[in-house]
Amino acid sequence: MGALDDRVALVTGGTRGIGLEAARGIARAGATVILLGVDRDRAIAAAGQLQNEGLDAVGVAADVSVAKEIYALPDLLGPLGAIDVLVNCAGVMSAPMSKTLRTTPEEWRRVMDVNLDGSFYTIATFVPGMVERRWGRVINVSACLGRLSGPGTGGGLAPYRVSKAAMNAMTRNLNAELQGGRRGVLVDAMCPNHCRTDMGGPEAPRSATEGADTVVWLATRDAVSPDGTAAPTGLLWEDRLEVPW
Repeated sequence: MGALDDRVALVTGGTRGIGLEAARGIARAGATVILLGVDRDRAIAAAGQLQNEGLDAVGVAADVSVAKEIYALPDLLGPLGAIDVLVNCAGVMSAPMSKTLRTTPEEWRRVMDVNLDGSFYTIATFVPGMVERRWGRVINVSACLGRLSGPGTGGGLAPYRVSKAAMNAMTRNLNAELQGGRRGVLVDAMCPNHCRTDMGGPEAPRSATEGADTVVWLATRDAVSPDGTAAPTGLLWEDRLEVPW
């Protein structure tokens, strides 16, 4: 028996990198995973990789930055539209030298549309069903650059940093609205650190699998800790440990 048997997971940005590795780990835990990406052929190919490993996966194309495409997903997915695990991993990096005073409105909007608004659209679409069923996991893939402590206080890459800081704020706000897990839905953010992906580059110190490990852990953990207390939630995690916002 897997921790996620009979569950359905949706992973945005799930066709490559950290998203694909998160989907793989969640599928290994028993879930049916929906790999969401903007490119239909890539989504189908990524799902095929997991299917060839004996995992239950479906590739679906949609643009997270377009609200109507995300709001249409429950009807498109049919029986798979009742999502139990939502991983918001779709993201884009801001342009080089995108300091606050050098960033164009178009560049600012491009990054926010995907990194922040896209996560809001998926949350607004699928979390009400989790609340109704009193079971769900929401994992927002943030970044160390979005922390208001440590590396998040540096300059540069302004749209990216701000989008991830805003994602963290949305995580905390949603968790409070859902009463810290008492309504059956755990909401958390995590930092994968610098990984070898299309965004992170080939010289990054960590693999995408290492970056996805905390996502899989958050998706598969129980709502109750081994000592009988409620599992901590509404937090920012890194390597399965809580870190400051």
